[in-house]
Amino acid sequence: MTTAGARERDVALRDLALRLLDAADERGIAPIVQVGHPALRAVAAPFDGQLADEELARLLAVMHRTMRAAPGVGLAAPQIGLPLAIAVVEDPGTVDAEAARVREREAVPFRVLVNPSYTQVGDERVGFYEGCLSVIGYQAVVPRARQVRLTGFDERGTVLDEHVHGWAARIVQHETDHLGGTLYVDRALLRSLAASDEQGARWLLEPRPTTAAQVLGFPLD
Repeated sequence: MTTAGARERDVALRDLALRLLDAADERGIAPIVQVGHPALRAVAAPFDGQLADEELARLLAVMHRTMRAAPGVGLAAPQIGLPLAIAVVEDPGTVDAEAARVREREAVPFRVLVNPSYTQVGDERVGFYEGCLSVIGYQAVVPRARQVRLTGFDERGTVLDEHVHGWAARIVQHETDHLGGTLYVDRALLRSLAASDEQGARWLLEPRPTTAAQVLGFPLD
């Protein structure tokens, strides 16, 4: 991309971000776009100062409120229609001690990921049910790396370079994938796909989807 082209792109992204923020409801919550929206299949542009500090802070606040209201444990900017490489994550954890142990799910405080990327650490992969705020009504088992190296920046420009494991690593992978135009269903075991109804909720009750694998006929290992 030429310098002029990059400048035009950045101006367009800023204008889009401000329009989306102005369109948030009275609670400061933005609509979450659903599968089929082009922003979910675009490769997000790297964040490179397209927004002023106060504009970025406003965007992050709207994303945080939108994620919590959904409710979800992560939200990428493309999910509100903005193809910019920013995501927010926050996970309160689970009160189910066995699920927390099996899924290695610990609480994750609110944090911002700017231009994140990840690489798998080790060979171990684990499969658990996932859903997505942009694919309402369904869930599926996604095999993911148990541990990843996360790199990128936070909202203050501080460099991130850390190993993340367990459920937190799953969240990082899910949200970072959004920034590359990849949805969880692209990586899912499709025979595990289940509606988020009473039957589907039963599969989520198991710490690991062993019964679902047996009944629906998909491999877990």
